[in-house]
Amino acid sequence: MSKKYKVGMYGGKFMPFHKGHFYCVKKAASMCEKLYVLLFYGNDQELQILQERPNNQWLFSEERFKRIKEACKQFDNVIVEKIDITNCKKEDGSEDWDAETPLVLNVCGQLDAVYGSESSYADYFNRAYPNADYVIIDEERKTVPISGTMIRKMDEEERKKWII
Repeated sequence: MSKKYKVGMYGGKFMPFHKGHFYCVKKAASMCEKLYVLLFYGNDQELQILQERPNNQWLFSEERFKRIKEACKQFDNVIVEKIDITNCKKEDGSEDWDAETPLVLNVCGQLDAVYGSESSYADYFNRAYPNADYVIIDEERKTVPISGTMIRKMDEEERKKWII
């Protein structure tokens, strides 16, 4: 069966990588000949979260990368990469997605599809990757009702049910 897209990308900080992210990977992989899953790390928001939770190994970038790679091994068309965005900041110190765009293109090349779960990202993705469709998966989080923010607030037993 032929796939709708040649090359797709699904990226995030994945703090942590959870069942909702995995659901997006699974759906995106079914639509693409090749899917890049990109872990972005090194921005100020990540560093702040790590300072607030210094003993949570599952939030460290190397651990997240390892877990994502392990989860994605079952897909022969998924490539997992990481991108250091430490220097991708606006003057006010906030994350600069436009500065990240060339880093993504350097890893992935030409994209036909970009995946996410929030319609609020559409303007950026349409501008940054004009030749790619922005495909939204489970925006209302009905299939997998979870977010990284929710998980970071859970106790360890509850968190184990959601992180991969």
